[in-house]
Amino acid sequence: QVHLVESGGGLVQAGDSLRLSCAASGRALSTYVMGWLRHTPDKDREFVAAIAGSGSTTNYANPVKGRFTISRDNDNNTVYLQMNSLKPEDTAIYYCAAGPWNGRWDFWGQGTQVTVSS
Repeated sequence: QVHLVESGGGLVQAGDSLRLSCAASGRALSTYVMGWLRHTPDKDREFVAAIAGSGSTTNYANPVKGRFTISRDNDNNTVYLQMNSLKPEDTAIYYCAAGPWNGRWDFWGQGTQVTVSS
């Protein structure tokens, strides 16, 4: 069992940056692929980024490539999402998730709201 808690969301202006954090407790984080996904009222939950257990491999959705960076600190059981050049269309609830592979998410955090004003 893994318990995930996100933090770092907020209200920013277009072009600003935010860093989201996901603190994990329970099993060692290095066991899992970690991901960030986001949800808006008019869209299904959307994949944003994922990182392998070792941190050696990352994947990004096309809309965030070049702007967002996912990273992890397994010693401190924390995953990060650095978001730069934010756009209004990035507005969403951002969720941290853990699973055995990218696309299979067994554990979820409660979400953190990111709002980008134009």
